[in-house]
Amino acid sequence: MRKVVEAAEVLLALGRRLRAARLARNDTMTTFAERLGVSDQTVRAMEQGLSTVQIGTWASALWILDDLASLERVLEPRESLIDRARSERSPGRQRASKRRS
Repeated sequence: MRKVVEAAEVLLALGRRLRAARLARNDTMTTFAERLGVSDQTVRAMEQGLSTVQIGTWASALWILDDLASLERVLEPRESLIDRARSERSPGRQRASKRRS
């Protein structure tokens, strides 16, 4: 598997934020792992930003931390600049009337 440096940096930052959130809740790694239904090693891997942790485990961790809504923004559809320019330039199509004269 090819390692993308930018992705690794994002995972590392996410792991740091997970650790900070866990500590802010005053949860030990063992307690958080039990709530999450995984081993201490999995939580450690998450906090270290390892790419081997399943996305479902991350989703469960976000739910436990009451932050699952942040995952909903991932890959949210966005309008590109070209699409925006096209929609401003040409009016939308109108439906033809069913009545005939």
